[in-house]
Amino acid sequence: MPQRDQEIALLREELEMLMGERQALLRVAGSAAVLIASLDSKRLPVGAVESADLVATSINDLSEETLQDALASVNAEIEEDSAAK
Repeated sequence: MPQRDQEIALLREELEMLMGERQALLRVAGSAAVLIASLDSKRLPVGAVESADLVATSINDLSEETLQDALASVNAEIEEDSAAK
């Protein structure tokens, strides 16, 4: 039985590590989303447009739930587009 307890403890540690990494990644994604949302693409240097587009595309590929979690991790919210109202 001690072997099983050790395996459970190791799995618990691994899960806690993964959850910590998920939280860190959510903060990165949330921060990136806020940054991208605040950019004026017309004022970006040409070299930065492609990178900003890559980040924006990656953010758009997230599920709605993950994006909401990412924004919540940095205390941000999605503003509804006034044209969509």
